[in-house]
Amino acid sequence: MNYKGLELDKFQEDAIKNIEHNKSVVVSAPTGSGKTLIADYIIDRDFRKGIRVIYTAPIKALSNQKYKEFSRSYGEKNVGIITGDVQKNTDALILIMTTEIYRNMVLGNDPFISQVSYVIFDEIHYINDIERGYVWEESIIFSKPNVRVLCLSATIPNADEFARWIEAIKGHEVVVVRHDERPVPLHVNFYDAELGVTTLKNLKDAMSIPDYYKVIPKHHKFRQKQKSKIPSHFELIKEIRNNLPCLFFSFSRIGCQKKAFELFQKNMFQMNPEISSFVRSKLSATSPEINKLDSTRILRQILPYGIAFHHAGMLPILKEIVEELFEKALIKVLYTTETFAVGVNMPAKSVCFESLRKFDGISFRMMNSKEYFQIAGRAGRRGIDREGFVYIMVERKFFEHERVKRIITSDTSPITSQFRLSVNTVLNLIMLHDEKEIDEILCKSFHSFQKYGKNFMDRENIVSHNAFYNYKKKLEKMGYVLGNTLTEKGIFASKIYSDEILIGEMFATDFYTKLNEYQMLMAIACLCYEAREKTEFFRKHHSQFTDELKKIIWKNEYLKHEKRFREIGDLTALVHPLYHGQNLLKIIENTNLLEGDIIRFFRQIEDKLRQVKSATEDKSLRDMLSNCQKIVEDCVGEFDTI
Repeated sequence: MNYKGLELDKFQEDAIKNIEHNKSVVVSAPTGSGKTLIADYIIDRDFRKGIRVIYTAPIKALSNQKYKEFSRSYGEKNVGIITGDVQKNTDALILIMTTEIYRNMVLGNDPFISQVSYVIFDEIHYINDIERGYVWEESIIFSKPNVRVLCLSATIPNADEFARWIEAIKGHEVVVVRHDERPVPLHVNFYDAELGVTTLKNLKDAMSIPDYYKVIPKHHKFRQKQKSKIPSHFELIKEIRNNLPCLFFSFSRIGCQKKAFELFQKNMFQMNPEISSFVRSKLSATSPEINKLDSTRILRQILPYGIAFHHAGMLPILKEIVEELFEKALIKVLYTTETFAVGVNMPAKSVCFESLRKFDGISFRMMNSKEYFQIAGRAGRRGIDREGFVYIMVERKFFEHERVKRIITSDTSPITSQFRLSVNTVLNLIMLHDEKEIDEILCKSFHSFQKYGKNFMDRENIVSHNAFYNYKKKLEKMGYVLGNTLTEKGIFASKIYSDEILIGEMFATDFYTKLNEYQMLMAIACLCYEAREKTEFFRKHHSQFTDELKKIIWKNEYLKHEKRFREIGDLTALVHPLYHGQNLLKIIENTNLLEGDIIRFFRQIEDKLRQVKSATEDKSLRDMLSNCQKIVEDCVGEFDTI
């Protein structure tokens, strides 16, 4: 079968044939094998028929890339995007959104969803994510009966189990299509400070040689605890110069910038004036103040030599410059964080790992096989490279041969349910379903299926049912639920997708009537801000308004217990200049937060404002919220691009 001038592989043909028979399909295939071509087929087919298709992605970066890609193919007016940050062309036939947005729409029974043929879930293995996995489960559970799903993922060992669950709860056939061969063979190497580029076996053999001081006891008193040598990233790049371009994955944003500049200082590559010209042209239409940022200054120095870095803390325009140069094959080495490996279609000839250990927000741990293959799969460009290369840097004191061997040999991590109820889910269940329907829905989770097997619909899921009734009791006590119906307060909170009760107590009571716009912005900011130990704020703005806000919060029996409101003093460094119309680049000077993080923080504030505005019936409150939204948009609009 030929599609878009390409001869399709058998797994692509099989998937398309089943789609033509109106079946849902789960595709399990290695990164870079062409899974997204199946999604392209659905979009192209249904767009021509005037039928709506939804493409969901786990992260904003992938949503943005798909929006640009589909806009080029079908025209901007025919493609829409909805994320927490942006809403554009929301009535378009081709609609890209984050999975959370789709989940919110189906949970609230949005009539818009009934017009959809297929929903594409890219990176469906995110159902494994401890924090967010329930979003994918609920998205599937609450999808309309007429909707079919296309689930795309790198290898899923238990794809059949997953498909049988969807089939059981949706009542239509779900086909699994597997493809186990990479289109570009992959060679995995290690990089050791003493051995250089080597194999796993050679590394094990070298490390099994006894230490000299352990063999000669008489030197005991002179023995020092020897530190294992740390391999050098630029020495590795020097060794693999014939296998560039390279994606070098580091788990630290600052580390990416530091390493990129260190490589630049080694004078390894010649300058390319084409890159300098491209960067000047891209930045000419933006604020000249951008050039004063450290990230811009460093990038302008290193990019002409084919060296770059990319992470979520950068301004969108800088990320865009790096991505476009990479697509043009003008970047030799790109230091980047893990998010660059999630779906974003930018492979290289080689992939380097700074380490197989990562910080997961709580502690350092080894990567699992799925995380490893997600990144390693970026090595080898289909149609360009005959083979791809992976290089894993090794610090011997952390090296565990058997564990590393298990991780890199095959993707053995199955997908498992992370189902949990949220306040929003409970409220929408009560509002839109009767008791019998609620009981059935609570039995439908992937968790129930994995626990009870094919008879899962006949077995009460004690965890889910207990959580539901515990939430219901609490919500009844707080005035959100009355019997089997929602109160006005409950209806309000059902349209809020996180911090439902906190926001309900702020905006579904008379609490907000005591606030002016600045205090409202400040209170919402506290809910969006994630405090980190190393964050600093340099210019704070103590005022009568913040003192009043603290007093109003302290008098509220529920809100006074919320620890995030303790950040009011620090957050004046960002919210005060924001409210008073100061330029984003001036606000950045007030903190050591990275510019991309500040934009994300402001966009989260805007998203919360939007949710409250859609939930309230109070026109005067809506007007205040609109004014606050405009303040945020005026500040970040120039710097935040799709």
